[in-house]
Amino acid sequence: MTAGLHTAVDGPPDAPVLVLGSSLGATGAMWRPQVAALAARFRVIRYDHLGHGASVVPPGPYTIDLLGRKVLRLLDEVGAGRVHYAGLSLGGMVGMWLAAHAPDRIDRLALLCTSASLGPADGWRSRAATARAGRLDTIADAIVERWFTPAFAAAHPDTVAAYRDMLVATPAAGYAACCEAIAGMDLRPDLAAVRAATLVIGAAGDPATPPGHAADIAERIPSARLAVLDGAAHLANVEQPEAVTRLLTAHFDPEGMVIP
Repeated sequence: MTAGLHTAVDGPPDAPVLVLGSSLGATGAMWRPQVAALAARFRVIRYDHLGHGASVVPPGPYTIDLLGRKVLRLLDEVGAGRVHYAGLSLGGMVGMWLAAHAPDRIDRLALLCTSASLGPADGWRSRAATARAGRLDTIADAIVERWFTPAFAAAHPDTVAAYRDMLVATPAAGYAACCEAIAGMDLRPDLAAVRAATLVIGAAGDPATPPGHAADIAERIPSARLAVLDGAAHLANVEQPEAVTRLLTAHFDPEGMVIP
């Protein structure tokens, strides 16, 4: 059985592999602001989560364990042994699982605007039910409002509209099943097992996964480093693209030249 995950690959084929995992309700396209700079140094693999974008949509519910194992299968399919991994939101949750349960596959790790435990579970199950009823568009505005600060949304309405379109295009069954994965998730006991060099990035204006969640992750992972960005909400890589690109480049290529 294949992983069934849609991918986009950029960068030199012989470069170190960097895998990018995206937010709930987004595809690998959300990493466009970083691709050019990262692909100059890495073979960048962006994937769509199970049930998202052009990936397969098996019946739910899903678990973080399942989402992580699909990524491991993907790495096997593309012949990538040990990789760097950066994930935002749901992508970060998968990254924590990978680093704790498949430490031989993850070299350096970056976790952006994510959480190791994000309750209340009933809220996620309610959102899953709304999506399954075909009403994801009725809650899309409230979700996207948490993705960007009001100042960014006012200045960049076309960008906000494009990400709303990305959200509502997500298969309802896949979105719902991933909500259920978050509802059942508690990665906190796993974090002490993470040995990958880890950068944790929070955003000061993120109402979905506030900076306290990033701080908690950084405290639980041995030798993790924490950075909190001002002027960004949940999709910090979109709202503060240069800052996020600088942080990721310096973390994944510590011997290289940092982007000025």
